[in-house]
Amino acid sequence: MCRFYRPLGFLATGSFQRELGDRVGISQPSISHALPRVVDAINQLATQYIKFPYTAEEQVTVKRGFHLIAGLPNTIGAIDCTHVRIKAPSPDSFPYLNRKQYHSINVQLISDSNNHLLNVVSRFPGGAHDSYIFQNSSVGTRLEQGAADDAWLIGDRGYALAPWLMTPLTNPQTPQEVSYNQMHARTRSTIERTIGILKGRWMCLDTAGGKLLYKPEKVCRIIMACCVLHNIAMKHGVPLPPQPLHHEDVRPDAVMGPDCRRAVHVREQLIARLRLRSGMVVERHGPEFVWMCCYRRALSVLALLGDGSAGLHL
Repeated sequence: MCRFYRPLGFLATGSFQRELGDRVGISQPSISHALPRVVDAINQLATQYIKFPYTAEEQVTVKRGFHLIAGLPNTIGAIDCTHVRIKAPSPDSFPYLNRKQYHSINVQLISDSNNHLLNVVSRFPGGAHDSYIFQNSSVGTRLEQGAADDAWLIGDRGYALAPWLMTPLTNPQTPQEVSYNQMHARTRSTIERTIGILKGRWMCLDTAGGKLLYKPEKVCRIIMACCVLHNIAMKHGVPLPPQPLHHEDVRPDAVMGPDCRRAVHVREQLIARLRLRSGMVVERHGPEFVWMCCYRRALSVLALLGDGSAGLHL
C-alpha cells in the first residue's frame, strides 16, 4: 500500500523523488519504479470518471448549472487550456516552447459549472495553439459533426467562434452586447477556477512545483492521472486547496473558422434572446418594478458590506 501512496505524494507535492523518499524512508528508485504503474492504473479509470455530455439527458444537469450562474442558456461546458512545465525534451524541443518561452505540454480542459472535468486532452506540445488543439480533439470533431445539437461550449477569444463554441465579442457596441460579454465572462470563470483547483491540489502540474523532469509521453500520462484524481476528489467532497489569485492569460485572438457566418448568426440570435428576455420583464412588470428589484438588490449588497444599510426598509 505504501508503494501506492508515495507516488500520490509526488503528484500532490511535486517534490523531488529523492527528497520525498527521505521523508518516509523509501528509496528513490522504489518511488521511480512505482510511479508509472500507479499512473497507468489510475488512467484506466479515465473513461469512468471523465465523460463529456453528448446526449440530451446528460446535458440537462450541465445546462442548468451553467444557467444558474449568469443566465446563459444551452451551455454544456467551459473550455480553456493550461500549460504544464516540462524539461526541454531532446532532440527536438522547439515544438514544446510556448509563447511564454518555456517548454510545456498544452492541456485542453473542459469543465461543468461544479468544476468537474468533462474532457481532457493532454497530448499536444506547448507550442500548439488552443484553437488547433480543440479542432483536432475528439470533442471538437464530434461537435462540428452536430453531436451537441443546439448546445455549445464557451471559450475565450483564443478560440475561433463556431456554432458549437461561443466566444465574447471583441468590441461590444450595444447594452445587450455588453451584457452578453459580462454573462459570458461570469460563466466562463468556472474553467479558470477548475484549473486553479486542479493545480492547487496536484502541485506537480503547477509551476510553483518546478517542472516535470520526464519525457513528454510520461508527462502526458501523469497529467491525465491528476485529472482523474481531481474528479474523484470532487465527487467525494475532498476539501479544496487554497486558491491562488488568478492572473488573466491574454492570448491572441483565433482566426475565424469556415463556419464563421453561421457562428456569428448563432451568437446574434443568442444576444437577441437575451434582449427579448430583458424586454419581457419590463413589459410584464413595468419599469418601476425593475427599478425596485435593482434597489432591493443594492440594499442587500450594502447590508452584506455591513455599512448599516440593513436597517433600511421600503
